[in-house]
Amino acid sequence: MFNKKKQPPIRSLIAEGSQIDGDFRFVDGLRIDGAVTGVVCANPDMPSILVISETATVTGEIHADHIIINGTVKGPVYANAMLELQPKARIQGDVHYTALEMHQGAIIAGQLRPMLGDEEKPTLKLAANNG
Repeated sequence: MFNKKKQPPIRSLIAEGSQIDGDFRFVDGLRIDGAVTGVVCANPDMPSILVISETATVTGEIHADHIIINGTVKGPVYANAMLELQPKARIQGDVHYTALEMHQGAIIAGQLRPMLGDEEKPTLKLAANNG
């Protein structure tokens, strides 16, 4: 999906030091540098990208097409197209994905659950160690 089309722009930011308690819905792209307690959900009818930075903490479900995590998530993750786990990613919860790229150092305390059709196989990629 994202290989052929340009990724949506990141239009929203939850800055470091910010705290949101409650559900948060967004369109296009969202970057979280602060803390969110509640469901973070992209508009399901449009392509979306969610970036959870090294300084971010999300406690609750997250839903988007393309998700990049380098912070902490306590809750289930639903990546409809692609999930990228950076080296400082920490997830406590089940991970639902179509394609998964995981860097060395990322930690998942939960089950990996591919979101597939009957005949499909999940796409897994171990990120190259560039350091």
